Amino acid sequence: MAPLTTLFGDRQGLNRTQRAVCAIDALDKSSERRSTELVHLNPYELVVATVLSAQCTDDRVNHISPSLFSAFPTVQKMAQASPEEIFPFVKSVTYPNSKSRHLAGLARMIVQDFGGRVPKSPRELKKLPGVGQKTAQVVAAEAFNIPTLAVETHVFRVSHRLGIVNSTSTTPDKVERQLKRLVQRERWSDLHHMLIFHGRYICQARSPQCMRCPASSCCTYYEKIQQLPEPISNLEAAKGKFYCGTRRHYFSEADLVTDRYGVEQVCCPRCGSMNVFVSKSGISTRRVKDLRA
Repeated sequence: MAPLTTLFGDRQGLNRTQRAVCAIDALDKSSERRSTELVHLNPYELVVATVLSAQCTDDRVNHISPSLFSAFPTVQKMAQASPEEIFPFVKSVTYPNSKSRHLAGLARMIVQDFGGRVPKSPRELKKLPGVGQKTAQVVAAEAFNIPTLAVETHVFRVSHRLGIVNSTSTTPDKVERQLKRLVQRERWSDLHHMLIFHGRYICQARSPQCMRCPASSCCTYYEKIQQLPEPISNLEAAKGKFYCGTRRHYFSEADLVTDRYGVEQVCCPRCGSMNVFVSKSGISTRRVKDLRA
């Protein structure tokens, strides 16, 4: 596979663009998948599956889609169905009532307005009920090979943790614009999938597997995690829920303070120090800024 084309800055040290080169190349070498995990045979099945996947796992959608497509094998068949007829097949996904209405509506629109063919462009796809920016981009890229870079929750989180986008990019649109500058247009979809699978299986929201991450050497989140205080052993939980490492005393009721990065931290009620540990585990209460969509 051809290397990702990016631009290096002239400044000394690892600037954000150079960090992006390091991180993306590491993910590129370790990632084996370059397509969606939603099982589909054609654009019709893909747009239906993608609508169903909103705030739902791909595994759940793949579990129910065979029976759904057996009952409605073509967009024309689904266009003839009512939301009540579709509901039994999708009742185990999130928001089944609204998604049943969306599927019935989008099928009718595809038949009536687009001649029974799923539209290709993201702009036309977004006219379909239940199809937003992310869904339109995914379908355009997967079904019609149109370069897009949809920013969903995994892409947003991983981009910020790696430090390849600016911390002020607090919306998916801003993240998308920055990511598109990092690689050639024809590689946008590849980058989208690399970040999704990395976020889904390694850089997970609640418990990132940093020791398994191929890009940890250039990840700002991992760098900050490494700077947190080491755990303290042999603390006596019976003396208090928390331990102040600055004044070396125990306490049970903590105060909260916002640090210079805008993160709410536990602090000692006596001295105001944020050098606080949980007595039972000995682990620091300090938190690293973690932007999520």
